Amino acid sequence: MFLQNYWWFLISVLAAALVFMLFVQGGQSMLLGIRREGDRSMVVNALGRKWELTFTTLVVFGGAFFASFPLFYSTSFGGAYWLWMLILFSFVVQAFSYEFRRKRGNLYGTRAYDVLLFVNGVFGCFLLGVAVATMIFGAEFTIDRQNILDPANPVISTWANPLHGLEALAQPKCLLLGLVVLLLARIEGAIFLLENTANDSTLRRRLTRQVLVNSALFVPLFLLFLAAMLMAPTFVANADGVIEQVPNGYLNNLMELWWATLVLLIGVVLVLIAIIGVIIRPKFDHAFAIIGCGTVLVIMALFWVMGYNSTSYYPSLTDMQSSLTLANSSSSPFTLEVMTYASLVIPFVAAYIALVWRKLTSRPVSPDDSDY
Repeated sequence: MFLQNYWWFLISVLAAALVFMLFVQGGQSMLLGIRREGDRSMVVNALGRKWELTFTTLVVFGGAFFASFPLFYSTSFGGAYWLWMLILFSFVVQAFSYEFRRKRGNLYGTRAYDVLLFVNGVFGCFLLGVAVATMIFGAEFTIDRQNILDPANPVISTWANPLHGLEALAQPKCLLLGLVVLLLARIEGAIFLLENTANDSTLRRRLTRQVLVNSALFVPLFLLFLAAMLMAPTFVANADGVIEQVPNGYLNNLMELWWATLVLLIGVVLVLIAIIGVIIRPKFDHAFAIIGCGTVLVIMALFWVMGYNSTSYYPSLTDMQSSLTLANSSSSPFTLEVMTYASLVIPFVAAYIALVWRKLTSRPVSPDDSDY
């Protein structure tokens, strides 16, 4: 149980890092509204210094799930594959857009690749939010471990409909989280660009306006999502491992796990401080660091509420007993133990990333820069 909880904590850290790193996509989603070529180049060059980190974090997030909770990996990534393929496609589009935007012999011009970056910025964030929402509000799958003995069809997890994940796009609660993630990414992206582009008054006014408009939509929608999550029926495993439906289970977790509640409140306050500070004074010091810390704390707390206390972090809407918990979906104790030793290198990797980050943001991007 300790190893399962430890690895869920690491999953929550990676999920929080991924949502934070979506500021790159949030900045890209504003590209088509920037008319001046010089301003667009500054935005692309500022974001281009960080785009690999988002993609890498997404891959590590999936890899950590594969290693620690393989049944979730095979069920979600293997069952809802159309949804995850759309997400992957949007990130592939981002990769070659940055690589080829200013290549010699580019027949399509920079504008065509700006459109593709915009597509990744909007749909990458939105679809990731929809996919994570299925971990809260449930998906249509069944688990039958006896199938592994069937040589004709040794598949443990089966999806209950032919849409394979696309059905989530018809669920209002899933769409709600998709919008929340997109708006948060746009706010973070605008604040990042305010701190990391040259002092251009036109671009600065546009970015400040983006913070104001997106925040006016984000705050009520986030509160609506939080209410929908806390009031949703929850599947919880009892002492015998049988899944039972508990009304307002997430709300109960929030009340019982006081430390998760405290972290959530601190995160929300930090996000609001950064937003209000930038709206009042666009040159608000360290706004991006503040909203980044707040985002990380909020996402980590939400994952703790989703997975701890024997709560199903991936409810099955088809068969309640197929719902996944930390106890019934994790790797073997030996695998978790070996990976725990390997996880001790994480602080060194984080220190290296912090060093590289600091080097890449040592000075604001100017119109003369043409890396991407």
